[in-house]
Amino acid sequence: MLPPAQQIEELRRGAAEVLTEADLVRKLERGRPLKVKAGFDPTAPDLHLGHTVLINKMRQFQQLGHQVIFLIGDFTGMIGDPSGKNATRPRLTADEIKANARTYQEQIFKILDPERTVIDFNSRWFSSMTATGLIELAAKYTVARMLERDDFAKRYKSGQPIAVHEFLYPLVQGYDSVALEADVELGGTDQKFNLLVGRQLQPDFGQEPQVVLTMPLLEGTDGIQKMSKSLGNYIGIHESSAEMFGKLMSISDQLMWRYFELLSARPLSEINKLRASVAEGRNPRDVKFELAVEIVDRFHGAGMGSAERERFVARFRDGAVPENLVETPIYCSGESAKLANVLKDVGIAASASAAYRLIEQGAVRVDGERVGSRDATLTTGGSYLLQAGKRGIARVTLRKT
Repeated sequence: MLPPAQQIEELRRGAAEVLTEADLVRKLERGRPLKVKAGFDPTAPDLHLGHTVLINKMRQFQQLGHQVIFLIGDFTGMIGDPSGKNATRPRLTADEIKANARTYQEQIFKILDPERTVIDFNSRWFSSMTATGLIELAAKYTVARMLERDDFAKRYKSGQPIAVHEFLYPLVQGYDSVALEADVELGGTDQKFNLLVGRQLQPDFGQEPQVVLTMPLLEGTDGIQKMSKSLGNYIGIHESSAEMFGKLMSISDQLMWRYFELLSARPLSEINKLRASVAEGRNPRDVKFELAVEIVDRFHGAGMGSAERERFVARFRDGAVPENLVETPIYCSGESAKLANVLKDVGIAASASAAYRLIEQGAVRVDGERVGSRDATLTTGGSYLLQAGKRGIARVTLRKT
């Protein structure tokens, strides 16, 4: 096992917060493997790359010699996590939860080592908890503290309803850490309140408080909104290799570095070298190829990424529109958006001024028609095929924010 200082350096990568780092150092200095927990409510049948940000961090803990617990929230999933919601979230049925949980178990081992992963279900302890036990748990937290949570506070002030069962969610998630005697809990930044509830509950049960490590929420292919199936900006880990490769190549050059940091297994030193090479003039598309190859290989097997790269290049070389070209949502505030801005936002042009130059050169086509006016606009609600030269191509839909 690496010395604590080296482990901390590795674990900081991509993390938003470690609460607290001093506690983590103290736990690591004991020299024993830590119990590292991350919970996933099976609210949808498939995981996407946004979910894998946490799973990648779990793998990192595994590689450092620690035990990871992939906790499937089959009980909490029936409550419905209200985090970040401005309305009561619909609850899933027990059958829906079971079906989704099965797919999670199949998918996580594309990243985690099955020999060093514990899969657990929080129904294991909650299904036997009595009403008395639940009331005793509820007595450990006040309504005032619950209303410190931003989404609850906003809904309360605006007069929107908050169901009592929603207050139970942070408590039961916190109790998961008690039941597992977790040393560390991982979660997205939107889960910080819930994770801290676990840290605060553990001393009430005679346990040392867990360390909370939060990870940022991965933006979707649009580069704006959190990756989500409902927004259509996601990359599913069960998608075909061609679709996955095409979606990764559709992200902007700027977003590419975010994906490298949160999704790639490459050392940060290597990623920094790639950044430097782009700054010195290397084509960002070639670096994006490396990211897409790595991710496709991870989920579809070694060699599949390179094969998709060859097919991708061949389609562009032959001047054809790729069959797997993914539609990227672009958000604007008005009824229309300047074509130059859309070309920049989708990554075809590095800047609006570069987009204007492409338009003036007659290199830009919209749905096959050449556009020569700097003032050209696209109407919100429409779907468009954008092309600039041989390599710049994207299918976009304009959505109003």
